[in-house]
Amino acid sequence: MAKRDYYEVLGVSKSADEKEIKKAYRKVALKYHPDRNPDDKAAEESFKEAAEAYEILSDPNKKAKYDRYGHAGVDPNMGGGGFRGGMTMEDIFDQFGDIFGNSGSPFESFFGGGSRRSGGTRTGQRGSNLRIKVSLSLDEISEGVTKKIKVKKQVGCDTCGGSGAKDSSSVKSCGTCGGAGYVRQVKSTFLGQMQTTTACPNCNGSGQTITSNCTTCKGEGRTYNEETIEIDIPAGVEEGMQLSMRGNGNAGKNGGPPGDLLINIKEKEHESLARDGQNVIYDLFLNFADAALGTSVEVPTIGGQVKIKIPPGTQAGKIFRLRGKGLPSVQSYSKGDQLINVNIWTPKKLSKEEEKILEKLRGAKNFEPNPGKTDKGFFERMKDYFN
Repeated sequence: MAKRDYYEVLGVSKSADEKEIKKAYRKVALKYHPDRNPDDKAAEESFKEAAEAYEILSDPNKKAKYDRYGHAGVDPNMGGGGFRGGMTMEDIFDQFGDIFGNSGSPFESFFGGGSRRSGGTRTGQRGSNLRIKVSLSLDEISEGVTKKIKVKKQVGCDTCGGSGAKDSSSVKSCGTCGGAGYVRQVKSTFLGQMQTTTACPNCNGSGQTITSNCTTCKGEGRTYNEETIEIDIPAGVEEGMQLSMRGNGNAGKNGGPPGDLLINIKEKEHESLARDGQNVIYDLFLNFADAALGTSVEVPTIGGQVKIKIPPGTQAGKIFRLRGKGLPSVQSYSKGDQLINVNIWTPKKLSKEEEKILEKLRGAKNFEPNPGKTDKGFFERMKDYFN
């Protein structure tokens, strides 16, 4: 099913500022919040849809891409670096909890209740995100590439398996929640009796307490190590674009979920070509004789040299176009062109013989700027001068 327009989801216009977008999201999220709509799948989907819209529209870079390309511009599967598909309710509360209060629930500030998390449980603390830069050549950007990157990060402790406990006998069922990982409360509000479910404050939602910490990780359940990560980079990415690999960031604390790996794209400078969006620019320098008489020259392109024909009488500033020799778009199947900008090379030093030849040509009719009718025999005479 096609996604709804994000502005429509939040009920704001494209000109809405950050404050208006935040206010609109809070209103929609309150309406469909799971504490107000228990066991209502439709409300839960609307709640997630609002979170997706807010994640894109609250970020200036993502919002600009969405305004320009629509959903394709922020689709992470196409390199858009947008909404992380498959986010759980826990992810949403963790990421946007500041809008509702420290617990992530809008009812925390209004009614004194807690948030209703996914399944009501929480296991440990989520790991932090990692950011890395990946430098790519134009050839790699043109075809897409798989990179193997070594990253130093927090990983799950091998000694305790991420639990943080010294051994199995050091893990006890939490006395506060009875091992459930959550506690229930009933509050009286103007809406009536409302039952809320929160992560257990004693065990942080794990349902267990540790009496003796692991000697390797000191009870955190994670250690620092170097890990090799394989990154699939789609064709057509651009300088400054950010890709996201969910779950490849730092390991969570006490068995919590890992963070994400955020990959920032950097382009390597090409020795001959320059990028302009999907197009590639090449400056071709011709001597006067080749421009006047015409010739064939080889020019570099992404993927190798190609030969092009220079017609007689080519002027400085002439642009030749090689269709389809540019870069692909990360949002579509289109491909740019290579533009060849002609420059006429004027030598700084001349031999005596070259000076004599040019002196003979100085007064020729066709050497005057903006000549009239072209002398058909001119090019033949030119050949004689330069032979």
